Amino acid sequence: MLEDLIGSENQGHLIQSLVVMAILYSVYWLSWRVGRRVLSRMLSKSPEATRRVDTLSRVGIRLLQVILVGLGGVIIAKIWGVDLGPFVALGAVFGAAIGFGAQDLVKDFLAGFFILAEDQFHIGDVVSIAGTEGTVEDIQFRVTVLRDAEGNKHFVPNGEITVSSNFTSIYARPSLDIGVAYKEDIDRVVEVIADELDKMASDSDWGPRMQERPEVLGVQDLAESSVVVRARLTVLADDRWAALREARRRIKIRFDAEGIEIPFPQRSVHQVGD
Repeated sequence: MLEDLIGSENQGHLIQSLVVMAILYSVYWLSWRVGRRVLSRMLSKSPEATRRVDTLSRVGIRLLQVILVGLGGVIIAKIWGVDLGPFVALGAVFGAAIGFGAQDLVKDFLAGFFILAEDQFHIGDVVSIAGTEGTVEDIQFRVTVLRDAEGNKHFVPNGEITVSSNFTSIYARPSLDIGVAYKEDIDRVVEVIADELDKMASDSDWGPRMQERPEVLGVQDLAESSVVVRARLTVLADDRWAALREARRRIKIRFDAEGIEIPFPQRSVHQVGD
């Protein structure tokens, strides 16, 4: 019945086309499975390596899809006897027009390639690029997709990324500025902060996240209403913000127990009589 509807010759072309699509899909599926497994074995089992595997896998899948779709289209066209000459000529003209009118597009593609080749950041990293800060959700050929702290999604053209700051690359050294009242004994304040941060580093939960012992660098500023003491933590990159919040919490509790005052801005108003 199928032969009566489409003819024996067309039936053969249809079967060949289906076979080609099945083979290309098998190549795609095997390449995805084997490629991801090879990347996982080549790179160490660290959060940084896992994000890199995820990034390269997504980009590789997109590139493979483009190649296989183009190859499949050419093969199937030949099976059905379609003359590709006019399409090639049209594609050349269209490509030349694109080359003149889409220089920014080419720039975005090249920038995206170098982002991946130079391993600047991966999916899951927290970065600041082109004046936008957020978590990298995807790195595409033309754009990098960020999600900021408020949940907003940003699409940043790769060609606009001239400087990229990666906040989650291996380790971080966040600074902790603590203001105390001018009346406090500053040497005692430094000792209390150092002791509390050492206790945090010895904690069973926070100790493994610390890459180095905490440092109290000393007086950072003589501000308008406080003496600012700076400390520095060295932690796993992903724990940067959580470590700062925990350190501030511990120091506030310790200051309350030690009777050390954390000042707030105050202003005296003098009324002049008539």
